Amino acid sequence: MSSPSAPPSAASPENCGLRVLWDERLTAYDFGPGHPMNPVRVELTMALARDLGVLDRPNVDVRAFDAADDALLRLVHDEDYLAAVRQAGTTGLAQPRHGLGTADNPVFLNMHDASALVVGASVAGARAVWEGEAAHAANISGGLHHAMPGTASGFCVYNDAAVAIRWLLEQGAERVAYVDVDVHHGDGVQAVFYDDPRVLTVSLHETPRTLFPGTGFPNETGGKGAEGTAVNVALPPGTGDAAWLRAFDAVVPQVLRAFRPQVLVTQHGADVHALDPLAHLTLSVDGQRAAYAALHRLAHEVAGGRWLVTGGGGYELVQVVPRAWTHLLAEAAGAPIDPEAATPDEWRAFVRGRTDEIAPRRMTDGTARVDVRTWESGYDPANPVDQAVLATRRAVFPELGLDPLDV
Repeated sequence: MSSPSAPPSAASPENCGLRVLWDERLTAYDFGPGHPMNPVRVELTMALARDLGVLDRPNVDVRAFDAADDALLRLVHDEDYLAAVRQAGTTGLAQPRHGLGTADNPVFLNMHDASALVVGASVAGARAVWEGEAAHAANISGGLHHAMPGTASGFCVYNDAAVAIRWLLEQGAERVAYVDVDVHHGDGVQAVFYDDPRVLTVSLHETPRTLFPGTGFPNETGGKGAEGTAVNVALPPGTGDAAWLRAFDAVVPQVLRAFRPQVLVTQHGADVHALDPLAHLTLSVDGQRAAYAALHRLAHEVAGGRWLVTGGGGYELVQVVPRAWTHLLAEAAGAPIDPEAATPDEWRAFVRGRTDEIAPRRMTDGTARVDVRTWESGYDPANPVDQAVLATRRAVFPELGLDPLDV
């Protein structure tokens, strides 16, 4: 068992060392024409980040990596499930018992190889952060948070974040925190670690009363012996930038400070955006950018700077995901992009040729500054977002030694 080395620039969010795990083959994770999770979103993100110079910074290291082998995948996934994924991806036949061949998770050729590559990228990022090769690491193709040990779910075949966290535990990590800001509840990661007090899972998502997967209520707080290590903030449809960030500020910093993780793993689904076709929150790219900055600061404050970043959902493929995740990569590199910056001409031309759509012209949605009324300013019992926040604080804060009414 090894202990983590101190990563470079651990004390400050500025000019951090960032390892970006990338391979063109990651776009092979493709459920086919018409499926919402089109890998073009990852392709356009990497092109935008490259054209804006994010990937050329001296502190950014773009690396290839190995696909996860069966030994890694078995840290989370069942042996018979691995066999089913291989068989489905070879024969093209559904495996209904394992959630393969559904509308959400159609079978595609070489599905195992493509999915194992995504996991390999997240584990390589975890290794770089744990061993001190980089302060931060990013796998924007990752964040496949719905996959369960024995079933595919919600566009997710293998759960890369869960495998990366379990790998960290195998190396001797005693406390790992996972924060999920996707519009959907991070149910797969929560399920894997629900009874493990070494892993804190935090998810801010649209209420399960109105959205898949139907889990993530505040009273889901961890299993026996791990009480208080699952934190769920279930937000009402229509929640926008200021209210979402208020909820984040009222819960996430407090629970992370109480838990004191050695590594912070985050999932950044861009489907919280108002334009996303599959959900009902109304954040802007600017609100998401503010969340990235907050998590970056927290990584340095609570985890010695050790931060593994993954992508996640996001189905507005041109207008939202590329800008959001380029902001994420730039933030993780310690060099945030001016939201008023223009998107490069060459990128907009590439988007037009690749998708036949008109790309956005600026890196902002027009709200470069998002003003947030913090929890310290008072609680409104008639406000549905405040009600959701208080429900979470009352359910989980006492388990972590925190006062739910303390501002």
